[in-house]
Amino acid sequence: MRVLLVEDERSIAVTLSNDLKDAGHNVRVCDDGKAALAVFQESPADCVITDLRLPGMDGLSLLKAIRGSSPSTHVILITGHGSVPSAIEAIRHGAYDYIEKPFVNQRIVLLLEKVGVERELREENRMLRGALEKKFGFGNLVGKNAKMLAVYELVETISNRDCNVLIEGESGTGKELVAQAIHFNGPRRVKPLIKMSCAVFSETLIEDELFGHEKGAFTDARERKIGRFERAADGSLFMDDIDDVPPRVQVKLLRVLEEHEFERLGSAETISTDFRLIAATKQNLTALVAKGLFRDDLFHRLNVVTIKLPPLRERLDDIPLLVAHFIGVHGKGKTYHVEPSTFEALQRHSWPGNIRELENGVERAIALAGEASVLSHEHLCASVVAPVAPAAPHQVAGEPPSLREAVRRFEVEHIKHVLKLSGGSKAVAAKRLGLSRKSMWEKLRGEEPE
Repeated sequence: MRVLLVEDERSIAVTLSNDLKDAGHNVRVCDDGKAALAVFQESPADCVITDLRLPGMDGLSLLKAIRGSSPSTHVILITGHGSVPSAIEAIRHGAYDYIEKPFVNQRIVLLLEKVGVERELREENRMLRGALEKKFGFGNLVGKNAKMLAVYELVETISNRDCNVLIEGESGTGKELVAQAIHFNGPRRVKPLIKMSCAVFSETLIEDELFGHEKGAFTDARERKIGRFERAADGSLFMDDIDDVPPRVQVKLLRVLEEHEFERLGSAETISTDFRLIAATKQNLTALVAKGLFRDDLFHRLNVVTIKLPPLRERLDDIPLLVAHFIGVHGKGKTYHVEPSTFEALQRHSWPGNIRELENGVERAIALAGEASVLSHEHLCASVVAPVAPAAPHQVAGEPPSLREAVRRFEVEHIKHVLKLSGGSKAVAAKRLGLSRKSMWEKLRGEEPE
């Protein structure tokens, strides 16, 4: 580290500076407080070691001046016998530590090792925060379409306002990215962002995930579980697919949002909580409220600010930007040229899977391109080159199918298409379609859902 040693006793200054240099530090020495401050202002140090009693300016005044201009600099005080109260006052003004005379130089060498470790950890944390901000900041929200520009403006406006947010949009439109941008650009950015998808949990499991439980609360509760309400303390909780929260859990969620407290399952102890809720829905909650499927009081509690994400089919002019972004994400630094005819094909597609479908398509195209640096039609999914269309009437003599039968055939083809895009994953395909897995398979069998 860069060390400034301020000591007017020559014997101490010489021996201590030599030992610090032997330990690998870059050391400058001053014997006057005012001169030391001038040296520091010209070239700041990582650590200042100063005697408390100095000509020109005492060590406490030097400490205050240094901490005022450079809060990240560590200051260590050297004090004589009987000056401990002054050293304690220095600690209150930001000194890292103090050493009483007489001392062994090795003690200060070891103390600087500790300072060095703490500085490294602080720098690592700063770099990690920077990486998080780069990954989850506005940079991942890509597009110049007017509807997206309105989204960016709203996200920037509300990020620093600690209110609940409801994000509406079809599956694959980037609701989670918006939630991340809100959290990591807001006042809670240094605290956790806890995420959960309500669509993948049953009613009992949603409750357990949110509230947690005590050991013995139920048969398989072998140890205490901390729920997501607690894990999101002082941070944000992102609840995706909140339209899938069952009515009984909606009541409990409303209480937490209103009273900021809850109990773990199997416990009578009330726990206070403070988190920002960011919820996302793939369905129109107003319509669900009208049908009695979602509580109106919970809806109004969630709907402080609403962000509506447009589907990709309404922002086709963003496809070139999005493709370039996903090439950067999945191309491993390689540059690819996309043929104009390829963009034309992409912009003709209806994109039922939205941005997620486009990203999967770009990743697939890069994989199929191999060593080639051009992405063309042959690298795209067949469904993108030739989009799925509703089934045409019979091409043979006879009556055309009924509207109901035509719709059923189209549903079957569309479900198969989304299944293929989802890599055969039933859970992912059902989520994209906004169906339960049971309903999805009943439609594939041509049966009406119960």
